[in-house]
Amino acid sequence: MRTARVARRTRTRTRTRTAAALVAVVALAGCSGSGGKDDEDGPGDGGGGGKGVGTPRLKIAMVTHSGEGDTFWDIVRSGAKQAARKDNVDFLYANDKEAKGQAELVQSFVDKKVDGLIVTLAKPEAMKSVLGKARAAGIPVVTINSGGEFSEEFGALSHIGQDESVAGEAVGDELDTRGKKKVLCVIHEQGNVSLEQRCAGVEKTFGGSVENLNVEGTNAPGAQSSISAKLQATEDIDAVVTLGAPIAALSVKAREDAGSEAEVDTFDLNAEVVKRLKAKEVGFAVDQQPYLQGYLAVDELWLYETNANVLGGGEPVLTGPAIVTGKDVPKLEKYTARGTR
Repeated sequence: MRTARVARRTRTRTRTRTAAALVAVVALAGCSGSGGKDDEDGPGDGGGGGKGVGTPRLKIAMVTHSGEGDTFWDIVRSGAKQAARKDNVDFLYANDKEAKGQAELVQSFVDKKVDGLIVTLAKPEAMKSVLGKARAAGIPVVTINSGGEFSEEFGALSHIGQDESVAGEAVGDELDTRGKKKVLCVIHEQGNVSLEQRCAGVEKTFGGSVENLNVEGTNAPGAQSSISAKLQATEDIDAVVTLGAPIAALSVKAREDAGSEAEVDTFDLNAEVVKRLKAKEVGFAVDQQPYLQGYLAVDELWLYETNANVLGGGEPVLTGPAIVTGKDVPKLEKYTARGTR
């Protein structure tokens, strides 16, 4: 694993390196759910079990834009639950892929007067008003994963995730290194600002051509069919870049259906991607450490409530990107198998 050529593009981002210094304190001992759950965790889920700190019990809620079957969020939740056990926190979780639904879920937690909120800003404008209400109610907010550039404006303590533009640029560089000429960038959730930033970043640094393809990530057969049809219609595509681990597996199947020799590369990591890296069915993956996003977000809210601490001095805290290839598989297999990477 290697940090993804970020140095020359971080002239204005040097203040966002806090996460690297915090990795050592993360106790990787969580376990994942079964995959992309839509239900809301009950008050006991993630908050009980094991010996925690002696601070007063807190209630912290996370609301994401996850769709059905997206295992990425199981890993985020695994990290959040582990921190919750340590910090004596009741951890609540809910998700809705639709922006309006996500905002309504946030409002429901504001009404419940939780002690802290963790939210994603995939479609930021839909969240602006309700986060203003959280701020007016005195509920501290940490944003994770997406929409980091809106975090401060919306009143959050800080943002935890990767710089999506930098991550995309790193992918463009890696594709150049691999000699690719024509890339298909698959966007599995239209209108998600972070996904669009990734493809734009690829296009910025890649020496060849980039074409975007929008698919419906929650409709696996439809997404696979669309990717296959595109590969059949455009035979000179020599790389497919997917923006989430579940879409990578679909793209491998789509490539086979189309009889294409295009390399499949992806953002994000899970057990399936590591398996396909090992089998050389995927060229490389971009790891943004979702476990760390969940863990640090809960930890930050606990630290803020109990000691008025703010990670990164209020600036973004980076958890990625890092390029992962087949040679990293032996190091990662046991962690992906237990749902923490």
